[in-house]
Amino acid sequence: MGLTESSTQQTSHSSSAISHLRSSTKKKKDDKKGGDGGYVRRAYHAGSWYDSSPKELNGLLTAYLADAAASSTKNGIVENGNAPKKTSDDDDDEGVPRAIISPHAGYSYSGPTAAYAYMALLEALNGSENKCTIKTIVVLHPSHHVRLDQCAVSGASIIETPLLNLSIDKTLRSQLLSTKKFTTMTKSIDEHEHSGEMQYPYIAKAILDSNISSTPHLHPTVLPIMVGGISRSKEEYYGQLLSPILARSDVFTIVSTDFCHWGNRFGYAPTSSASFSSHDGSDGDDDDVTTKINIHEYIEWLDKLGMTHIEAQRPGAFADYLRMYSNTICGRHPIAVWLNAIVCKSNNETKEKEEKNDTTKAINGDDDGDLDVSFVRYAQSGQVMSTRESSVSYASAVARKRRG
Repeated sequence: MGLTESSTQQTSHSSSAISHLRSSTKKKKDDKKGGDGGYVRRAYHAGSWYDSSPKELNGLLTAYLADAAASSTKNGIVENGNAPKKTSDDDDDEGVPRAIISPHAGYSYSGPTAAYAYMALLEALNGSENKCTIKTIVVLHPSHHVRLDQCAVSGASIIETPLLNLSIDKTLRSQLLSTKKFTTMTKSIDEHEHSGEMQYPYIAKAILDSNISSTPHLHPTVLPIMVGGISRSKEEYYGQLLSPILARSDVFTIVSTDFCHWGNRFGYAPTSSASFSSHDGSDGDDDDVTTKINIHEYIEWLDKLGMTHIEAQRPGAFADYLRMYSNTICGRHPIAVWLNAIVCKSNNETKEKEEKNDTTKAINGDDDGDLDVSFVRYAQSGQVMSTRESSVSYASAVARKRRG
């Protein structure tokens, strides 16, 4: 959950990390290889971050999803993963989930919150009139262990989970690599990164609970993309590069992130901000009202301020917010890339002139229109009252094809 977990890694140069990403994985006795020569990514964190027993894990996720369905509202997730009935005037894909934002901590912490997002994936897999159109699930996740100044695709051919093994979209991976803007993860880096892995059992569970469960050839493939600690201009560039892919009606996007990591152990414990102004200038009233609140209430306010920029699909405002408050959102770069991807059709002028080239022509796709983004669940690992305490925040969001 931390932003960087090694002081040695913090001082390493980005070039050495990228070189490590590109290097071949050394053969080990326990290494498995897929049919295309890619490695089989093991469920590395099973047994620690989540249960390794298929029966126990399935039961846990079933309970989480049932609880989410029972308390879900119309603004976000549809109960039981079933799409709402459409009128004759509705387009086939209006209101259909196209993407989710989901946390990636251990399931005992973030699993209940993630369920609110994965109800939407289940709905998308069930499709309109029980017809699934999802062929690929793209997982945008951060890097916690290596410095990376670009994006890297998984080099796996198979992703193992205790519930169901997931196949990699090798065609899409090849298309991305052909742009020369992506590198490839080694097996070691791929397996040690938890932010991608914590999405995979939930993806498997959604597939198993969907109408296509018994039809393996209809199961969607997956492509994990690690988004490094890239600059704002690179967030814009990668967003524009990925935009035609993520706009395809047969592609579903998962953005993996936790929100505020508060406490001395995270190096982020703003206490003076516990007294803040409730005025944001949006109502035209110049009067500021300063309110004393508990630390956990400030954390929630801080997180939800950022969430409003995400819902508004304003990558520039989200970047300004991060610069102002330095909120420790570990998936801030994947979020920013995704935001730039979904708004790039209306913001082409944000593309840097020096990055302008023909690489985007290597990937074709149809513009799938505007989205409605709504956060449907927010939680904290604990309610901080003292500077001696710490917490991590979790949030789930659903992006749907805009109606009308």
